[in-house]
Amino acid sequence: MKENKYTPIYRELVKEIQRGTYQEKTTLPSENELANLYNTSRETIRKALQLLAQNGYIQKIKGKGSVVLDVKKMSFPVSGLVSFKELQHSMGRETKTIVYDFGLIRPDAFLQNQLQVDSSEEVWKVVRAREIQGERIILDKDYLVRKHVPFLTKEICEQSIFAYIEDEIGLKISFAKKEIVVEECTEEDRSILDIEGFEHIVVVKNYIYLEDATLFQYTESRHRLDKFRFVDFARRAHH
Repeated sequence: MKENKYTPIYRELVKEIQRGTYQEKTTLPSENELANLYNTSRETIRKALQLLAQNGYIQKIKGKGSVVLDVKKMSFPVSGLVSFKELQHSMGRETKTIVYDFGLIRPDAFLQNQLQVDSSEEVWKVVRAREIQGERIILDKDYLVRKHVPFLTKEICEQSIFAYIEDEIGLKISFAKKEIVVEECTEEDRSILDIEGFEHIVVVKNYIYLEDATLFQYTESRHRLDKFRFVDFARRAHH
C-alpha cells in the first residue's frame, strides 16, 4: 500500500518535537517555511499539521500559528486502537519486542470469561516485553482465539500481530473496549520488566473485536508507572 505524502512529514515533525527541536509553547515554522524545508506543497504540510493537532502535539492558534503542546512522556492513545509497531513511528525512540512465551493453550476459567469461549477452544498465548531505549517497560500478554487466527508464529509476534491479521489473513480489526486499572506488580512483571523499585503497574485491558463485532482477542498491556501518560485528546465539536 502506497503511503501518502504527509504521513512521513508528520512522523518527522513528531520526532523533532520529542527531541526538543521544537519546544513546548513555541510555534512551529510557518506552512510556507515547512513546505520549503520538506520540498513539498502547502497542502501536504497542512495535512501533516492537521494530524499533529488531532494527536495532541500542536494547537493551531489564529494569528500565532501552530503552538507546540507538552509531550514529555511517551503518549499512548486511550481511545485509539493502534499496534505497538504503529506507535514506534511516532515515538522517535529506539524500540525492541522480545517474545517470552508463545504457543497454543486451552483457556482456563478466567480466559473463557474474558474471550467468551468454552474450554474446548484453542487460544494463542503470546507474552512479549517492549523495550524502549534499552529498558523493558511494557509487558503485553495477548490471547487470540485460534478459530479466527488459525496460524501464528513467534516471528510474526516479534513484528506486528495486527499487521499480519489485517494484511495476510485479510480480517478487519474494528474496535476495542478498554479498561485501565492500577495493580500490584506480579512476580512475572518483576522477572520480565525493569521495574525500578515500583510496587504498582498500570494495566490496560483490551477486548478487541472484528468488523462483524466478533471478540477475537484479549490483551493485558502492563506499563511501568513512571514512563507513560495515557492520552485521550478530545476536541470540542462546534455546531
